[in-house]
Amino acid sequence: MAKRLSKEQLETDPLLTSYYLFTSFLKRNLTAVLAATVLVILVLGGGIFYYFYSQARQVEAQELLVNAEQAFQQGEFETALWGDDVQLRVGLLEIIDNYGRTSAGNLARYYAAVAEAELGNYDDALRYIERFDPPRGILGVGPISFHAVVLSNLGEYSRAADVFVKAAEWDINEATTPQNLFNAAQAAMEADEVARATQLVSRILSDYEDSQVADQARRLEGMLFVRQGN
Repeated sequence: MAKRLSKEQLETDPLLTSYYLFTSFLKRNLTAVLAATVLVILVLGGGIFYYFYSQARQVEAQELLVNAEQAFQQGEFETALWGDDVQLRVGLLEIIDNYGRTSAGNLARYYAAVAEAELGNYDDALRYIERFDPPRGILGVGPISFHAVVLSNLGEYSRAADVFVKAAEWDINEATTPQNLFNAAQAAMEADEVARATQLVSRILSDYEDSQVADQARRLEGMLFVRQGN
């Protein structure tokens, strides 16, 4: 005959106690538990759907970007921006509007900024480059430096100096860092921020005295010394 557990044993058995507490909780909160379960399923399902949807959008954007890139590389900047109805080419601006959250849409912003600058539309170029997310490492230096160039062309030299410094520090190396520091010093001088320009030149001559821009930095240092004297 099977031996039954006593009432005391039932009340003190940790596994049975946990089971009892869980089933009691489940009975009291069944609706909430079911709702939470459904919510988790929906969140997981939504995440999976969004992932595949995003991937599909990225492929679409990349395919459309090919034709715009070709026009851009051929110097057909207006076609690159607006597309070509005759050849059914989609332009960079439409890609930005419809696929702006994809990496291809982000790259389209950079192309659009350069194209607008080539057409002399620096305000539009600034609008697109400010929304561009530069890649990490050395590949991001050029776009950031270009951003500073656009600001310089708009006469915003102080901001340009800030962005040139950002480009210099984005990827520290012996080539682009001193060049962008020198560009920052020139922009600071144009903004009549002589002390700041002098500090940047000193940084070049201290940390990058053998760089290609060192001689230019020394000449700029002399010009800044004269300006400080006046």
